[in-house]
Amino acid sequence: MGLFNKKEEKDTLNKGLEKTKTSFLAKLTKTVFGHSTVDDTVLDNLEETLISSDVGVETTLKIINQLQDRIRRDKYISTSELNNVLRAEIAQLLRHGNNTFSTTFEAPISQKPYVILVVGVNGVGKTTTIAKLAYQYKKAGKQVLLGAADTFRAAAVEQLTMWAERVGVPIVSQGQNADPASVAYDTLQSAVSRNTDVVIIDTAGRLHNKIGLMNELSKIRKVMQKIIPDAPQEVLLVLDASTGQNAMEQARQFTAATEVNALALTKLDGTAKGGVVIGVSDQFKIPVRYIGLGEQMTDLQLFNPDSFVASLFDQKL
Repeated sequence: MGLFNKKEEKDTLNKGLEKTKTSFLAKLTKTVFGHSTVDDTVLDNLEETLISSDVGVETTLKIINQLQDRIRRDKYISTSELNNVLRAEIAQLLRHGNNTFSTTFEAPISQKPYVILVVGVNGVGKTTTIAKLAYQYKKAGKQVLLGAADTFRAAAVEQLTMWAERVGVPIVSQGQNADPASVAYDTLQSAVSRNTDVVIIDTAGRLHNKIGLMNELSKIRKVMQKIIPDAPQEVLLVLDASTGQNAMEQARQFTAATEVNALALTKLDGTAKGGVVIGVSDQFKIPVRYIGLGEQMTDLQLFNPDSFVASLFDQKL
């Protein structure tokens, strides 16, 4: 069947990465122009290309060092070979922990309920990502329940409730200014009684001080574990790819405050900064779990490193 189960998913990925791909390949072509082999000049140009594509300095230097090692070993890399070598290096950087999670929304749930705790700052697409996740799991035949534990931001509960109604899934909420941990507790109680497959809980979308964030998320985790000892199975950090290196900084702060084990990169369709997917995956050793490629409910995809790299380099699978 190949890496893509559906032609539509492949088309969505290609369309969603179009701006990043066009920018990256144009820069890469300029990097090797006039050179037949990968020499120091090409490597310097490539370093500039990767950094300007929001891959990040540390990850860029890692890629350059790998290429230098390859040149020392093989004595020679032609510029025509560079795309394949670069593709292999980037794919390797993106594979961190991807075997931890299922590769389809249809996959059987190993433990019911499967609890996803969603974190991220306001404005990154957190609420719509939750809605899209709920839609995809419901479409795959799963029973889904939402928990509205982002109780401090004005209208956050109302927005999530609106999405729950639109997607057609139930939601547990206590209104604005309620205790987030109490909402999480009630959500899991309800999930167990309903025999729910997937629970998705929204949390405070702000970076107040790190200690406050850490305490709040720790409390939520603690009360959930009174009902389900190993909950949550997935702590999902949502990042806006269009913010480039700001997304890296948000990842740094949230991973310091809680045990993030999955990433969602949104708004890839509206930016040429998709290289941040490579940098954030490499720097934090956390698998990119989902990518957002548009406004439609079906535009949230499970991330596949090989598919992403093939599309980035415009190669057929």
